[in-house]
Amino acid sequence: MPHHNLKKLRILFVHQNFPGQFVHLASALATRKHEVVALAIHKRSPLPNIKIIYYQPQRGSTEGIHSLAGDFETKLIRAKACAEAAVKLKKDGFYPDVIYAHTGWGESLFLKDVWPQAKLLGYFEFYYHPQGADCGFDPEFSSSSLQDAMRIRAKNASQLLALEQADLGLSPTQWQWSTFPSVYQDKISVIHDGIDTVRVKPDAAVKMQFARNNLTLLTVRDEVITFVSRNLEPCRGYHRFVRSLPEMMARRPRAHVVIVGGDEVSYSAPPAGGQTYRQQFLEEVKNRIDVSRIHFLGKIPYSDFIRVLQLSSVHVYLTYPFVLSWSMLEAMAAQALVVGSATAPVTEVVRHGENGLLVDFFSSEELVNAVCEVLEHPDQMLEIRQQARRTIVERFDLQRICLPRQIKLIEDLIY
Repeated sequence: MPHHNLKKLRILFVHQNFPGQFVHLASALATRKHEVVALAIHKRSPLPNIKIIYYQPQRGSTEGIHSLAGDFETKLIRAKACAEAAVKLKKDGFYPDVIYAHTGWGESLFLKDVWPQAKLLGYFEFYYHPQGADCGFDPEFSSSSLQDAMRIRAKNASQLLALEQADLGLSPTQWQWSTFPSVYQDKISVIHDGIDTVRVKPDAAVKMQFARNNLTLLTVRDEVITFVSRNLEPCRGYHRFVRSLPEMMARRPRAHVVIVGGDEVSYSAPPAGGQTYRQQFLEEVKNRIDVSRIHFLGKIPYSDFIRVLQLSSVHVYLTYPFVLSWSMLEAMAAQALVVGSATAPVTEVVRHGENGLLVDFFSSEELVNAVCEVLEHPDQMLEIRQQARRTIVERFDLQRICLPRQIKLIEDLIY
């Protein structure tokens, strides 16, 4: 059990997009009256009782630097700026007991030099591999050339330094943990960020209105195919989904397609030709589909996002072997029927025919057949939907499982 009453801790979170993955944990620790401070670059919504210090890198990357060194230099520049902000905090009398840093952007690299006595906990999200993960998985968008292999090996440089420095680490899924070098795996625990299953739950009365030429009102009695990604890009299978729409929509003439996601790029290379990926792939199919039944919502408030999941008759989640999206787990928590790609780490959560359906990432035929099967036999799918929610409640519940484990990990560093 967590030792809440032993000592009030000073905890420093480091995340350029704070709160990011730390949103629930930071709030929970502040509620427990620990002193919580954060270092961040980008301004996001503030959290109650948490002091956020914003800092900026003082320069950009060197023009003409060797292409293999560019990524590491960028991270060193961020790390230096973060360390300078830390020095100011130290001068103001702040000495953290625990520093919890997302290691993906380099910020944590010099913090132990500022506060040698602090325990450093690293959030280790993903370790890159030239083969066997996202690189070279989809030949349409990435190759497995020697140049790519060198770039990816170099990209891990700051992660290796972070692994070396960290007292402990955390990775959100078993597969993401498995990507890290075996020599460091013993110091990394697998604990998910957590899904708020009290907030994300089914609602049979949900309805949403979509503005088109005429207003479309959709309820759970309608056929609603949903697709969600922070940004609509190949890494999350947007192209595979859109290319399957002509056949899918022809077979289900009453189905509506609701797509949530922005036009930027999170993980894939930028699209060629000046178009967004959303435009590029829609252009391929728009003459073969009824566009009045497709609703692009862009980025939407979280409350609307939950309503989309509650409305969903079938939720399509496709991804390269990469970081698992919260949205898939949230869809399952809302009791949506997930049709997911049979890629890691999806298969770590979704068991075909039990709590969802799995399809080959590259097979439009499998995807269309699975979606149509769900829409044709909604009553037969109820048990799978219920088991999907049960999976999230039993393995990923925020309040009962994930938060207590995260808090214990932090407190065990000190007590």
